[in-house]
Amino acid sequence: MTTGLWVLIGAVVLALAVGGWRTVADGRFARRGRVREDTTGGAAQSSVWTEVAAALPDVAPGERATLLQFSTAFCAPCRVTRRTLGEVADLVPGVAHVEVDAEHHLELVRRLGVLRTPTTLVLDAEGREVARAAGAPRKEQVLGALGEAV
Repeated sequence: MTTGLWVLIGAVVLALAVGGWRTVADGRFARRGRVREDTTGGAAQSSVWTEVAAALPDVAPGERATLLQFSTAFCAPCRVTRRTLGEVADLVPGVAHVEVDAEHHLELVRRLGVLRTPTTLVLDAEGREVARAAGAPRKEQVLGALGEAV
Protein backbone atom coordinates (compact mmCIF):
# COMPACT_ATOMS: atom_id res chain seq x y z
CA MET A 1 0.00 0.00 0.00
CA THR A 2 1.14 3.49 -0.67
CA THR A 3 1.43 6.23 1.92
CA GLY A 4 -1.47 8.14 0.36
CA LEU A 5 -3.82 5.21 0.88
CA TRP A 6 -2.83 4.92 4.56
CA VAL A 7 -3.46 8.63 5.03
CA LEU A 8 -6.89 8.26 3.40
CA ILE A 9 -7.80 5.29 5.62
CA GLY A 10 -6.65 7.18 8.72
CA ALA A 11 -8.67 10.26 7.78
CA VAL A 12 -11.82 8.17 7.19
CA VAL A 13 -11.43 6.36 10.53
CA LEU A 14 -10.86 9.66 12.36
CA ALA A 15 -13.90 11.27 10.69
CA LEU A 16 -16.10 8.31 11.63
CA ALA A 17 -14.87 8.42 15.23
CA VAL A 18 -15.52 12.16 15.58
CA GLY A 19 -18.92 11.83 13.90
CA GLY A 20 -19.89 8.97 16.21
CA TRP A 21 -18.81 10.91 19.28
CA ARG A 22 -20.79 13.98 18.20
CA THR A 23 -23.87 11.82 17.59
CA VAL A 24 -23.66 10.44 21.12
CA ALA A 25 -22.76 13.73 22.86
CA ASP A 26 -24.98 16.28 21.07
CA GLY A 27 -27.98 17.45 23.03
CA ARG A 28 -27.06 15.64 26.25
CA PHE A 29 -27.44 17.66 29.41
CA ALA A 30 -24.62 17.74 31.91
CA ARG A 31 -25.15 18.84 35.49
CA ARG A 32 -23.62 22.16 36.29
CA GLY A 33 -22.89 24.19 39.38
CA ARG A 34 -20.95 27.24 38.37
CA VAL A 35 -18.92 28.60 41.23
CA ARG A 36 -16.71 31.57 40.49
CA GLU A 37 -14.47 33.82 42.47
CA ASP A 38 -16.16 37.03 43.58
CA THR A 39 -14.37 40.38 43.84
CA THR A 40 -13.48 39.84 47.52
CA GLY A 41 -11.63 36.61 46.73
CA GLY A 42 -14.17 34.15 48.17
CA ALA A 43 -16.21 31.62 46.24
CA ALA A 44 -19.74 32.72 45.39
CA GLN A 45 -22.54 30.94 43.57
CA SER A 46 -23.05 32.82 40.33
CA SER A 47 -26.56 33.66 39.16
CA VAL A 48 -26.60 33.29 35.42
CA TRP A 49 -29.88 35.17 35.26
CA THR A 50 -28.25 38.26 36.78
CA GLU A 51 -25.84 38.34 33.85
CA VAL A 52 -28.61 37.67 31.32
CA ALA A 53 -30.85 40.39 32.80
CA ALA A 54 -28.00 42.89 32.52
CA ALA A 55 -27.61 42.09 28.81
CA LEU A 56 -31.34 41.66 28.05
CA PRO A 57 -33.37 43.86 30.41
CA ASP A 58 -36.66 43.25 28.55
CA VAL A 59 -36.85 39.48 29.21
CA ALA A 60 -38.29 37.78 32.28
CA PRO A 61 -37.32 34.44 33.85
CA GLY A 62 -39.76 31.62 34.52
CA GLU A 63 -41.31 31.29 37.97
CA ARG A 64 -39.99 27.74 38.43
CA ALA A 65 -37.24 27.44 35.79
CA THR A 66 -35.89 29.04 32.63
CA LEU A 67 -34.68 27.37 29.44
CA LEU A 68 -32.00 29.72 28.13
CA GLN A 69 -31.06 29.06 24.50
CA PHE A 70 -28.08 30.59 22.70
CA SER A 71 -28.62 30.64 18.92
CA THR A 72 -27.34 32.21 15.74
CA ALA A 73 -29.23 33.14 12.57
CA PHE A 74 -27.44 30.64 10.32
CA CYS A 75 -27.78 27.65 12.69
CA ALA A 76 -30.20 24.95 11.44
CA PRO A 77 -30.22 22.93 14.71
CA CYS A 78 -31.14 26.16 16.53
CA ARG A 79 -34.55 26.16 14.83
CA VAL A 80 -35.22 22.60 16.00
CA THR A 81 -34.07 23.52 19.51
CA ARG A 82 -36.30 26.62 19.54
CA ARG A 83 -39.32 24.49 18.68
CA THR A 84 -38.47 21.78 21.25
CA LEU A 85 -37.82 24.23 24.09
CA GLY A 86 -40.97 26.19 23.23
CA GLU A 87 -43.05 23.00 23.40
CA VAL A 88 -41.55 22.07 26.77
CA ALA A 89 -42.11 25.58 28.14
CA ASP A 90 -45.76 25.34 27.05
CA LEU A 91 -46.10 21.90 28.70
CA VAL A 92 -44.56 22.68 32.08
CA PRO A 93 -46.19 25.46 34.14
CA GLY A 94 -43.84 28.16 35.40
CA VAL A 95 -41.12 27.42 32.84
CA ALA A 96 -40.03 30.11 30.38
CA HIS A 97 -38.03 29.77 27.18
CA VAL A 98 -35.63 32.65 26.48
CA GLU A 99 -33.61 32.76 23.28
CA VAL A 100 -30.43 34.83 23.08
CA ASP A 101 -28.82 35.79 19.76
CA ALA A 102 -25.21 34.81 20.39
CA GLU A 103 -23.90 37.08 17.62
CA HIS A 104 -25.39 40.19 19.21
CA HIS A 105 -24.44 39.31 22.80
CA LEU A 106 -20.83 38.15 22.46
CA GLU A 107 -19.78 39.42 25.88
CA LEU A 108 -22.51 37.38 27.57
CA VAL A 109 -21.56 34.34 25.48
CA ARG A 110 -17.95 34.68 26.63
CA ARG A 111 -18.85 35.18 30.30
CA LEU A 112 -21.07 32.10 30.32
CA GLY A 113 -18.62 29.94 28.39
CA VAL A 114 -20.89 29.19 25.43
CA LEU A 115 -18.71 27.58 22.77
CA ARG A 116 -21.23 26.64 20.07
CA THR A 117 -24.84 27.03 19.04
CA PRO A 118 -27.31 25.86 19.96
CA THR A 119 -26.41 25.75 23.64
CA THR A 120 -29.19 25.35 26.18
CA LEU A 121 -28.85 26.27 29.85
CA VAL A 122 -31.45 25.14 32.38
CA LEU A 123 -31.77 27.69 35.17
CA ASP A 124 -33.55 27.10 38.47
CA ALA A 125 -35.98 29.58 40.08
CA GLU A 126 -33.04 31.56 41.55
CA GLY A 127 -31.38 31.87 38.14
CA ARG A 128 -28.55 29.41 38.81
CA GLU A 129 -27.40 27.06 36.08
CA VAL A 130 -28.49 23.49 36.79
CA ALA A 131 -27.68 21.80 33.47
CA ARG A 132 -26.22 22.61 30.07
CA ALA A 133 -26.40 20.96 26.64
CA ALA A 134 -24.57 21.76 23.43
CA GLY A 135 -26.43 20.70 20.32
CA ALA A 136 -30.11 20.05 19.73
CA PRO A 137 -31.65 18.18 22.68
CA ARG A 138 -34.69 15.94 22.42
CA LYS A 139 -37.86 16.73 24.36
CA GLU A 140 -37.24 13.84 26.81
CA GLN A 141 -33.75 15.16 27.56
CA VAL A 142 -35.09 18.65 28.28
CA LEU A 143 -37.82 17.31 30.56
CA GLY A 144 -35.24 15.21 32.42
CA ALA A 145 -32.97 18.21 32.95
CA LEU A 146 -35.93 20.30 34.07
CA GLY A 147 -36.66 17.68 36.73
CA GLU A 148 -33.47 18.74 38.49
CA ALA A 149 -34.37 22.44 38.37
CA VAL A 150 -38.02 22.32 39.37
